Amino acid sequence: MAYTVFARKYRPQSFADVVGQEHVTRTLSNAIETDRVAHAFLFTGVRGVGKTTSARILAKALNCEKG
Repeated sequence: MAYTVFARKYRPQSFADVVGQEHVTRTLSNAIETDRVAHAFLFTGVRGVGKTTSARILAKALNCEKG
């Protein structure tokens, strides 16, 4: 059986699963729904706030193959 880090195993898979970043998830969801996605986003903050998770969910929503 393969070992998976707890944080990766239970990483949120959609914007609805992200906790504590409602303003970010709402902004990104609205951008996708209205088809007004910017050319670039800059995710900043200290470790553990969900930058990579948000970026992965955004890439998945935009149908990036390696998101």
